[in-house]
Amino acid sequence: MELTDTRYEVENGLAWITIDRPDRMNAFRARTVDELIHLFTRAWTSSEAGVICLTGAGDRAFSAGGDQKQRAETGDYGPSESGMFEIERLHRLIRDVPKPVIAAVNGVAIGGGHVLHVLCDVTIAASSAMFGQVGPRVGSFDGGYGTAYLARVVGEKRAREIWFRCRRYDAVTAERWGLVNAVVPLERLRDEVRLWADDMLALSPTALRFLKQSFNADTEHIAGIGQLSFSGLELFSGTEESREGVRAFAEDRRPDYSGYRAGASS
Repeated sequence: MELTDTRYEVENGLAWITIDRPDRMNAFRARTVDELIHLFTRAWTSSEAGVICLTGAGDRAFSAGGDQKQRAETGDYGPSESGMFEIERLHRLIRDVPKPVIAAVNGVAIGGGHVLHVLCDVTIAASSAMFGQVGPRVGSFDGGYGTAYLARVVGEKRAREIWFRCRRYDAVTAERWGLVNAVVPLERLRDEVRLWADDMLALSPTALRFLKQSFNADTEHIAGIGQLSFSGLELFSGTEESREGVRAFAEDRRPDYSGYRAGASS
């Protein structure tokens, strides 16, 4: 696959997968997701890669989630190989790849970008990183791993706060909540990832595979909930309520959802 939205490199057993759309805050469109699926599959089957790191290009963003500018322009996330927006498949792949996946959060991890880092096995954040959700603000939601698994990570009360307030949280707060494993200055981020990866690469890869699958087993049921969620999201995205969020984002204004409360109260 020709890479236009991502980069891939392997350094001494560590595969770096980089979302390379810094002009869009590393937000992903359908093409980006296709490339990420290709690269995680490539790292899965590569005997050269024992650990995988997902990060974003530049120093401003890990990922700002789904590309809302693209969504405002075309009504969707653009063309893909299959004709579908395969974000659910990418979520499964990050969980299922039988190698540890590190998220190197170098800036904002917002919306769908926040879900990606939560799905990684561990998260190392730059001290300048910011975390949070925006789905309900832009007429979207994630009722699968982005909520149910997040609650396993930070607890029910914190997870509900993240989604119900749509605010941003700094790296120190994220570490205190258990949302990230370590916080380092931005200039040390790659070195810290290298240190963690070398610890993992010194261990039995087969043992790590079994351990990852064992950790995943307790939350496998969330996959079914996620399928229902994405089916509902596809229907919801066609409503005027959802379109209000997209329009407000494109017009750089606060959305007005007051007219839709009656429908949610029935």
